[in-house]
Amino acid sequence: MTNAMPTLQDARLELEDRVAVLTLARDDLRNALTGTALIDDIVTTVEWANRAPTVSVLVITGDGSAFCAGGNIKEMQYRDGDHRQGPFGGDALELERKYRQGIQRIPLALHRAEIPVIAAVNGPAIGAGCDLACMCDIRIGSERATFGETFVNLGIIPGDGGAWFLQRLIGYQRAAEITLTGRLVHAEEAVEIGLMLEQVPQDQLMTRVMTLARQMAAKPPQALRMSKRLMKQAQRHELPDFLELCAAWQGMLHNTDDHQEAVMAFVEKREGLYRGR
Repeated sequence: MTNAMPTLQDARLELEDRVAVLTLARDDLRNALTGTALIDDIVTTVEWANRAPTVSVLVITGDGSAFCAGGNIKEMQYRDGDHRQGPFGGDALELERKYRQGIQRIPLALHRAEIPVIAAVNGPAIGAGCDLACMCDIRIGSERATFGETFVNLGIIPGDGGAWFLQRLIGYQRAAEITLTGRLVHAEEAVEIGLMLEQVPQDQLMTRVMTLARQMAAKPPQALRMSKRLMKQAQRHELPDFLELCAAWQGMLHNTDDHQEAVMAFVEKREGLYRGR
């Protein structure tokens, strides 16, 4: 079946109450994206969530001590010979291809996500792991959450699009300071500068995230997805074009059964029962 939950290799996927939880499950490598199947697992999950009418929200978190360590730095020391086939091996053109066909699939997939995506940042989110969190709509973390746009420390740049996402979250000046120094941002500061929405105790992280996710998932599914898509469209449309899109989509939603149910539920002071149609 097209909408059947996918089989993943290095991550776990659960679905309950219209909330899908994707757990990166390579704690042995601090959930690194290279040297694992996590790139495929993340992209496959987002594409499945877009297709599955039973999914309203996606939560991404990590197993163990880290949210995601980004690229496996140990693999970066090999470029030639027997290691040419590794993620960082090969000449300039080969590496360009590996980035486009590898890790850059994640930002493209998450940028196309039709459902809200929440990052439950349980620990360090470093390099591409920081960028993965920034690609989500909302970030909630524990006191162990640490963010690092640390590419410059290794003599490289955010090849996964991190420079595009970070400055849109916290502004150019702050993003420039963090990116160009390669320093770490801990949980309290992350909330202060808008990199995280909230900080909660470690043992309450998933409870808080799931409460927020279920609050969203309880809304009419089509309106929720269109609201998420509309916010993305607003980033790249001029106002007159955007308003035309709003009018067209609003016309569609006014003609759904869920809209009628939402109005009746409001009038009758009860919870709505939505079927996604």
